[in-house]
Amino acid sequence: MDVYKIRRDFPVYTGGDNDPIYFDNACQTLRPRQVIEASTEYYLKYPACAGRSVHRFATEVSIRIDESREKIASFINAPSSKEIIFTKNCTEALNLVAKGLDLKRGDIVLTTDIEHNSNHVPWMQIARSKGIRRKFVETSKDGVFDLETFKAMVSKDVKVVSFAHANNVVGTSIPAKDVIEIAHDYGAIVILDGAQAAPHMRVDVKELDVDFYAFSMHKMLGPAGVGVLYGKEGLLEKLDPLITGGGAVSTASLDEIEFLPLPDKLESGLLNYSGIIGSSAAIDYINKIGLESISEHVCRLNSKVTDSLRNDPAIEILGPKDCRLRGNIFSFNIKGLGSHDIAMMLDQMKGIMIRSGMHCAHPFFLKRDINGCARASFYVYNTLEECQIFVEAVREIAQIFSN
Repeated sequence: MDVYKIRRDFPVYTGGDNDPIYFDNACQTLRPRQVIEASTEYYLKYPACAGRSVHRFATEVSIRIDESREKIASFINAPSSKEIIFTKNCTEALNLVAKGLDLKRGDIVLTTDIEHNSNHVPWMQIARSKGIRRKFVETSKDGVFDLETFKAMVSKDVKVVSFAHANNVVGTSIPAKDVIEIAHDYGAIVILDGAQAAPHMRVDVKELDVDFYAFSMHKMLGPAGVGVLYGKEGLLEKLDPLITGGGAVSTASLDEIEFLPLPDKLESGLLNYSGIIGSSAAIDYINKIGLESISEHVCRLNSKVTDSLRNDPAIEILGPKDCRLRGNIFSFNIKGLGSHDIAMMLDQMKGIMIRSGMHCAHPFFLKRDINGCARASFYVYNTLEECQIFVEAVREIAQIFSN
């Protein structure tokens, strides 16, 4: 892949000395011109509602939304576009499933001890409201998932297994296919949080046989405010909608409701039409580059940074030392400094933008008694030259404060 050709598609890059070094991609990626133009076209040419009116603007929007739904279904190899539900983000998608399942008091929901709050807090709420039981698969100090530990915990009493496909703090991933097969042997439903996996890993929901898979377009070159929930059709049919109202109801008398078929049943209210249309362009852009090329590129960048900083005694790298197990994420701390201090200094010194804090993954840090971390994360437009600037800046900060 030609990184410098790709960078020309992103308006924030002008080719000058003041170009930002954006290493906060696990939070949100930048958007190429193609995505921006596709989103803007909605407002310029057919700014109307889909699925309601019959005039030509509304018809055009409906056609574009259907095309985007089909394109995303193909991207993850979903058997039917009806199995693609649009939400405003991955968090809402996970909440939709967690709160829509018919769970009973005493049912066990199994997660790991390092989940993002989006796959932790909803289950905590349901435990309080419905009396479900929660169990946690413990990971290693580096956040590595152990399949044997999982096998020992799953049983016929486990009704739901809900894991992050890839972790957002250290980038480690689970053996998803093995997990799903084992869980299904015990009759459990499997939900995967794919927010960190879908941007650079090939996801085939049919091959995985996963029951529900959620991700956000804003982490993969798409607009903000668009989440995707894939679910097997039969299971989606059984979900209670998280939000109800206009656009999802066939008829509603004073005392009875008849919902529309999927996907409308789970998409009440006005959707983010411009964002969904822009998401179609984002999928096109990723497909043109190729997920394999993206994965190889971010691993190369991570390897460069890891190899350059791993032997500095003032720098602690979180997660496995093998960067191939960390995807596009490089999380670290510098002795004597808080993570927010590191992030602010990198921005002020060299215009390097990273994330700092606990990254909405409090269980990971609290269990390990770590007060957050600095996190650099890479994507298609980042370069080896930017990585070298980052390495030199981190070394300089570490040298000053370790002395």
